[in-house]
Amino acid sequence: MTARKPSRKASRKTAEVPAEVPVEAVIDGAVEAAAFVSAAPAPTSAPATPPAGAGPAERARPRRADAGPPRPRRAGDGRGVRPAPALDGADRGRLLAGDHHAPHDVLGAHPIPGGVLVRVLRPFARSVTVLTTGLRAELHDDGDGFFSGVLPVPEVPAYRLEVAYDDTTVEVEDPYRFWPSIGELDLHLIGEGRHEELWRALGAEPMEHQGVTGTRFTLWAPNARGVRITGDFTYWDGTGFPMRSLGSTGVWELFLPGVGEGALYKYDICRPDGSHTVRADPMARRTEVPPATASIVTAAHHEWQDADWMAHRGDRPVHEAPFSVYEVHLASWRPGLTYRQLAKQLPAYVKDLGFTHVELMPVSEHPFGGSWGYQVTGFYAPTSRMGTPDDFRFLVDALHRAGIGVIMDWVPAHFPRDDWALAEFDGRPLYEHSDPQRAAHPDWGTLEFDYGRTEVRNFLVANATYWCEEFHIDGLRVDAVASMLYLDYSREDGQWSPNEFGGRENLDAVAFLQEMNATVYRRNPGVVTIAEESTAWDGVTRPTDGGGLGFGLKWNMGWMHDSLQYMAKEPVHRKYHHDEMTFSMVYAYSENYVLPISHDEVVHGKQALVAKMPGDWWQQRANHRAYLGFMWAHPGKQLLFMGQEFAQGAEWSEGHGPDWWLLDPAYDASGDHRGVRTLVGDLNAVYGAVPALWQRDSVPEGFSWVDGGAAEDNVFAFLRYDADGSPLLAVSHFSPAVRGDYRLGVPETGTEGWVEVLNTDAARYGGGDVRNEEPLKAEAVPAHGRPSSISVTLPPLATVWFRPA
Repeated sequence: MTARKPSRKASRKTAEVPAEVPVEAVIDGAVEAAAFVSAAPAPTSAPATPPAGAGPAERARPRRADAGPPRPRRAGDGRGVRPAPALDGADRGRLLAGDHHAPHDVLGAHPIPGGVLVRVLRPFARSVTVLTTGLRAELHDDGDGFFSGVLPVPEVPAYRLEVAYDDTTVEVEDPYRFWPSIGELDLHLIGEGRHEELWRALGAEPMEHQGVTGTRFTLWAPNARGVRITGDFTYWDGTGFPMRSLGSTGVWELFLPGVGEGALYKYDICRPDGSHTVRADPMARRTEVPPATASIVTAAHHEWQDADWMAHRGDRPVHEAPFSVYEVHLASWRPGLTYRQLAKQLPAYVKDLGFTHVELMPVSEHPFGGSWGYQVTGFYAPTSRMGTPDDFRFLVDALHRAGIGVIMDWVPAHFPRDDWALAEFDGRPLYEHSDPQRAAHPDWGTLEFDYGRTEVRNFLVANATYWCEEFHIDGLRVDAVASMLYLDYSREDGQWSPNEFGGRENLDAVAFLQEMNATVYRRNPGVVTIAEESTAWDGVTRPTDGGGLGFGLKWNMGWMHDSLQYMAKEPVHRKYHHDEMTFSMVYAYSENYVLPISHDEVVHGKQALVAKMPGDWWQQRANHRAYLGFMWAHPGKQLLFMGQEFAQGAEWSEGHGPDWWLLDPAYDASGDHRGVRTLVGDLNAVYGAVPALWQRDSVPEGFSWVDGGAAEDNVFAFLRYDADGSPLLAVSHFSPAVRGDYRLGVPETGTEGWVEVLNTDAARYGGGDVRNEEPLKAEAVPAHGRPSSISVTLPPLATVWFRPA
């Protein structure tokens, strides 16, 4: 914000005090002054919450309206205050330049021989008066906003300041009378890079300190020569609030009384070369709505109502549980809705479709909406575009109460170069690697984190646990893991250097991911971490104690690429690409997989899922439905991006979101789209009710081919088994012809025959309704290596699931 600074009277003069004041002169006047101040009135008490914007230089209380006019200053008032020893010129210059590391040593109240020295820095003030029991003492004006005096008291009293400006007078606490508001243990853990609750130690924390309410500001900036706080409570002039350095940890701290929730702030950092940069708080828990960039003081007040969900979400390991995910870009799912409005619509919609989880594209604050949240500047702040952090908590709570888990995309791979955010934060590379080749991400114009620096690793590990603990997030899908793991990712020879063993692996990133996963799983039972990792890195979902990265699940990018490539072919050509649908079973149990049809597959010219399919509109929808049936039956968990559940034909755009109008009954073809959405709901319903489809996803015993080689027929038939051996037969037919009397070998079970439990060609889904109506009796006709078989009718471009009757 831009605001008028209070004017300083042009006639104000620097107090005429000798440059050096003998201490003896101070002592000689002490007894005389004490006699005068004994009758001075006591100051009024401080309000519990100072009103916002009351003072021009800080948020503080004006003189009470019911207290009457200010007491006229009597002749002789202030005679008890003696001139202070002159402030050292170096200290004075450094305070004004903003590069003082120990302002509390100079400002505030300090006992000296003969009294207590009080020195205050209040730019634009006309006068400053010390108020304490039995004493009202106006300080001498030393110029440049400095005021000082020696109080004739034997020890430092509890006191307040009355600060007069040209147009108002405010009564405030002196920030420089307070001890550090962060503990030694916090500093030790920060220095070690092991503070698992870093958000409780760094950032802006409303609190009560030494009996006074205010906000503690703490910042890690080890290269800074000085740091000052600036905000709307200072009219964005940081001169008056320099922070102190707390030793070798690189942490700076200042407690500001009277500053509370809703205050806007930034840090004015003096770089090593003496220049200044104004930065948002890396640990800010709330931010202004972009494109504004200030941080906002906040605290959590939401009362959670999801205790039952939290207590039981970890009852079953995720790789042995139903896990069907609806991926959502919150800002465009229903454009214009707030978090609280989304809480009224999204849980009901997702529950009706039967998904077990939602995955939210990044909600951490980001300046450019077109990045979809993948270029983060506020790692600890939910984006303010849709409301406050408590509003986001409300949305998560509503989803939990509807029985829906919440996964969040998390982006520790890189960050943008905005000059008000993390890039060269304190004048030198800090969050990014000091080697420019290691720091610059070659694809996205961003910077990569320095995973080898303990404090940076701590910043990210704590951030992962922060979302799980403060917002009850049930899972973190970690973006761009491959770009973190390889030193040569998207780099040519000569643009990267090998690790200490001569390899291309980023050993620092490996250690970070292992630490993150181990910490998240230890602290948050029931939470799952998911890797978007597109290479054949060994052990992504292997536990860390076995040398793996420690993720719970991994996106199966190979399955996604191969299967979509197959589906894009005309049916007559598919027989030449049959192995693209079967190859995934070669490595299906090397990791715990998620099968993702994500936002990345329906943007930037890749077309929406239904539009990838060949043929006319009927065939496109049939292919779409058959593919979803194949996907839901294939080993692995499912993820589907919004809009694909009703066969939206246009690519997704963050500017307008899904084409909901396609479902409007007034639209002639709405039935086509409603049919596909009905299928997705039924897929999820059958999936959740049939353990064979999810209970043994990660072990070979859960799967068996019936016929994986029917390339000429475009048929894929396989069995899924639950822990008790109960089977489900899935048959996908990707040809437009009807195939009758199609024989499939089946297990010797189901004496009552086999029945359809789902058919993507059903009329209710918009299909031709080619069905197998009666239970299909197993016959003693050998087929596919089994002694018995059934004869089925395969609908065109359809997937059919059968179970023993």
